[in-house]
Amino acid sequence: MTKRILLAAGGTGGHMFPAQALAEYLKDQNWEIALMTDARGHKHAGNIPAGQIIEVEAASISPRRPIRALGGTIKLMRGVKTAKAFIKDWQPNIVVGFGGYPAFPAMKAAQVLGVPTILHEQNAVLGRVNRMFAAKANMVVSGFEVLEKLPADANWKVLGNPLRGAVAKACARTYAPPKHTINLLIVGGSLGARLLSETVPQAIALLSDDLRARLSVVQQTRKESLDFAKGIYDKAGVEAVCAPFFTDIETHLAKAHFVIARAGASSVSEIAAMGLPSLLVPLKIAMDDHQSINALSLKNLNAAYILPESEFTPEIVKSILTEKLNDSSWLKTASEAALSAAKPEATADLAECVIQTATE
Repeated sequence: MTKRILLAAGGTGGHMFPAQALAEYLKDQNWEIALMTDARGHKHAGNIPAGQIIEVEAASISPRRPIRALGGTIKLMRGVKTAKAFIKDWQPNIVVGFGGYPAFPAMKAAQVLGVPTILHEQNAVLGRVNRMFAAKANMVVSGFEVLEKLPADANWKVLGNPLRGAVAKACARTYAPPKHTINLLIVGGSLGARLLSETVPQAIALLSDDLRARLSVVQQTRKESLDFAKGIYDKAGVEAVCAPFFTDIETHLAKAHFVIARAGASSVSEIAAMGLPSLLVPLKIAMDDHQSINALSLKNLNAAYILPESEFTPEIVKSILTEKLNDSSWLKTASEAALSAAKPEATADLAECVIQTATE
């Protein structure tokens, strides 16, 4: 008998990418797949092999803004009503939530209706929505060895963050420190980062002539910063490809010798899986400062350097790049250390938990 899974995820890449990885795996196992998300998530769901995509109302709730919180609560309750109706009709064997307020309706409805649930937390701090359902979930799976804010009675397993199929395949490459050309990759998460988009080109322009001549840069650059970044690279004589988003990020990760990135869960996990030395810049406004805690998984292994936003200046970035890119010995040991933190079987392990829970 064909099994059915309902995935519930928020609208950012951090939530959608692991959902996509699990969906790809279970699709090959002949599972029927449905995805429940909100309007924003629907726009980013094109690569998830779901037979149905159900759009529900959702909104974040902040006690600091009571009027907005009231409106958000009403939207969530309407979303729960939609989720209940779908679950009763479609009858999934299990519901798996990947966090974000768009996952709230499906998780609430599933637990009320007695459908088995698994939560996947990508970050090193349990997200607010996942916290609400963790105690009653059949299992809470985490991407990192540390999981703060976890209820004491939750059934917790550390499996890692599932990687999309294309990224997982690209991980087969073997890292080698650069002999001449240095491939530098700059990524700012699924939505980009203005700080990285504009500061990194300025830092690279300050590098020595010899080091600039060796660089080949691929940079995720916010649309409004494209002309600024390209202008600086052109003036500095640096070969650079700048774009707001790369659909083939795995090809650039596989070629990179060094990465400058935000410390979102997907970014950190992909950097580890690829065995890449990195400079990580945690998002200052991230909930519970979870990006800083994500980044520690690589920093503590001497595989990455963490630089807070307040210190992310062209002069400091230039100094770090000069030191790290000229040290082939560190690049090699940092690559090996990053690789030791990887969990390449995360997708298969999560799928196995899903299969076992759905058939109990």
